[in-house]
Amino acid sequence: MNKLASVTALREQFLAGTTTPTAAVEAALALIAAEDADVHAFLDVYADDARAAAVVATAAYAQGGDVPPLCGIPVAIKNNILIKGKRATAGSKMLAQYIASYDATVIERLRAAGAIFIGATNMDEFAMGGSTENSAFGVTRNPLARTRVPGGSSGGSAAAVAMGAVPVAIGTDTGGSIRQPASYCGLVGYKPTYGAVSRSGLIAMGSSLDQAGPLTHTVTDAKLVHTIMAGRDPLDATSHDLPVTGYTAGESLTFGIPRAFLKDGIDPDVMAHFEAHCAALKAAGHTIVDIALPLFEQGLAAYYIVMPAEVSSNLARYDGMRYGLSVPGDDLLAVYEQTRAQGFGPEVKRRILLGTYVLSSGYYDAYYKKAELVRQKMREELAQVFCSVDIILTPTAPTPAFRLGEQADPLSMYRQDIFTVPVNLTGIPALSFPMGEVTRGDDVLPVGVQYSAPLGADTRLLDIGMYVYDHRLAA
Repeated sequence: MNKLASVTALREQFLAGTTTPTAAVEAALALIAAEDADVHAFLDVYADDARAAAVVATAAYAQGGDVPPLCGIPVAIKNNILIKGKRATAGSKMLAQYIASYDATVIERLRAAGAIFIGATNMDEFAMGGSTENSAFGVTRNPLARTRVPGGSSGGSAAAVAMGAVPVAIGTDTGGSIRQPASYCGLVGYKPTYGAVSRSGLIAMGSSLDQAGPLTHTVTDAKLVHTIMAGRDPLDATSHDLPVTGYTAGESLTFGIPRAFLKDGIDPDVMAHFEAHCAALKAAGHTIVDIALPLFEQGLAAYYIVMPAEVSSNLARYDGMRYGLSVPGDDLLAVYEQTRAQGFGPEVKRRILLGTYVLSSGYYDAYYKKAELVRQKMREELAQVFCSVDIILTPTAPTPAFRLGEQADPLSMYRQDIFTVPVNLTGIPALSFPMGEVTRGDDVLPVGVQYSAPLGADTRLLDIGMYVYDHRLAA
């Protein structure tokens, strides 16, 4: 079964006439039909719409001249991003039959660039989880090792790219939900600076944390797709334009490693690959220094106060009265209680309860206010560190992909986010790409490295990623 190439390679084939968007869409649909019953990357496949769009794109290439940068490229979309006229379930029974009434801004921009939406991908319910085992519609399997998870909450998007059905998928990242699946599935995953990409039309989990970004095979593709989606949007007051400051190959860089942060809980093979990656950077003429980020070690604790608080507020709207699931009851309170009891899964309920608790009058100052103070201090700590380093370097996740059902303890699952959540708390951009493979029994599993950069340095970070990964400087 033919797997789709990178965005850049596929576009070159379209321009050369060696294949067409129609052929690419048919290949995508054939692969989904053959593989997805087992992988379960997709919740819905838009076969008719995709075929119709492919005919238009094929004609555009046949006519010659300029075509949009994603013309004819099949793209998969995480199912918490609204596409007008399509189901937007957020992986939850609460929205199982909800049909979006408008396009998210990122969808408008991708559509204008010529993208063909091939389908909606599975996800942890309301983006809460790190394995895509919390979806109300069943688990997604890692295409590279099908007894293992693809990561989460954008696991369906990662699996769609990893199995070759699409060259790019869009996910959302609240605490690592693009980067961790990228690490588990051997992909590039990008979380932009907070506000670089509009959140209009994204079903909210944590409003001060969420960002949409791409999962791809190359950093070049990630940069292309991010650039198309990014920019100020009048529908999102937190969105903004960013300065464009790039990187010139050959420029010497300083990479900072928070050694104290890497002491405990990291798989020895992951750490060995990380040290080899650092050695390759040093051999290429770059500087590696140890840095101190003491508050980052508190980042996980702060995140699991801030995020549930925002979850509690955002999910209060699902009350059975306005949209989504509504379970009848004898009175208004019974409708609320029964709708939320039946509509939300265990992980969502757990986070709503925790968030409501930390926002309650007796505990707001003790928990939420302190977590927000830690968050601000983390931003200040980062600003100081970035005065002397260009990039902060860590593994993306402390382990390779774990087996389905292996992380039954919620606290153990949350631990997988230890390197990714500080990025969302502070709003900085971060990029994950593969740094090697480890063997576990019969499974060969990728592991990723995370590059984090200062606020607004998205173009520079992506250029550095292209230089290092796409050119295999530190393979």
